Amino acid sequence: MRRIPFPVDFLYEGRAYTSPGLSVVNEAVPRVHIDSVDDINTFQCTSSKIRAMNAKRAAAAPQRWAAVGALQQGGLVAVPTDTVYGVACLAQDSRAVRSIYSLKGRNGTKPLAICLGDVENIYRYCHVNVPDELLQDLLPGPVTLVLKRSEELNKDLNPFTSLVGVRIPNHPFIRELARACPGPLALTSANVSSQASTLTVSEFQDLWPQLSLVVDGGPIGDVQSPECRLGSTVVDLSVSGKFTIIRPGCALTSTVEILRQKYGLIPESS
Repeated sequence: MRRIPFPVDFLYEGRAYTSPGLSVVNEAVPRVHIDSVDDINTFQCTSSKIRAMNAKRAAAAPQRWAAVGALQQGGLVAVPTDTVYGVACLAQDSRAVRSIYSLKGRNGTKPLAICLGDVENIYRYCHVNVPDELLQDLLPGPVTLVLKRSEELNKDLNPFTSLVGVRIPNHPFIRELARACPGPLALTSANVSSQASTLTVSEFQDLWPQLSLVVDGGPIGDVQSPECRLGSTVVDLSVSGKFTIIRPGCALTSTVEILRQKYGLIPESS
């Protein structure tokens, strides 16, 4: 698969498709113009082989609904977040969840986080024992909050634990995508397990053939900086009055400051 640079919206079987007002910069690629959002939605719903899409205008409806269509067909979609590139599927789709583990070459006992669009959605899928203001202080942002899962969550998602990590990235595309889906997204980093996190779509090009869609939001942070590849800070808030840092990540200092100084939570060693 070839990735076509901006401003191409997505690539299907070697042919570039664009939204109104955009043009193909690679003249070697045949062009078909999509005149409306409905055209893009119809095309996506009848094909499972769309491979790449540019999200320079990430909040635009055509891009979002193309991704929704891929997810609803059980596909895996690579997306930009506020930390590193991720791979998402519908968390309530057991087959898609298994596909993520296969893609990552990941141990089946290593949990996946869920991704939501807004803080209020957390209460449907988790039992929350911290103030809502605490959630609002940390989310959206580069933090994964580990909470007790509710019965609403797919039992095939992390069946070995009563907990689940929750992400609400501070990134417009993935938040709009999560809002448009019928349930939570399962989200993990776009890399093979044990390998470095990725900051551009080209860095996980080996995974493209196994993905339904690759959303290119451009470089995330400084690709030369190891600190930009740390991923989200993961903190367990499942025990009342306490917190446990599971992964320091990129927002450790600010997260601990909020938990300790503003809310008086007591740290525990992981």
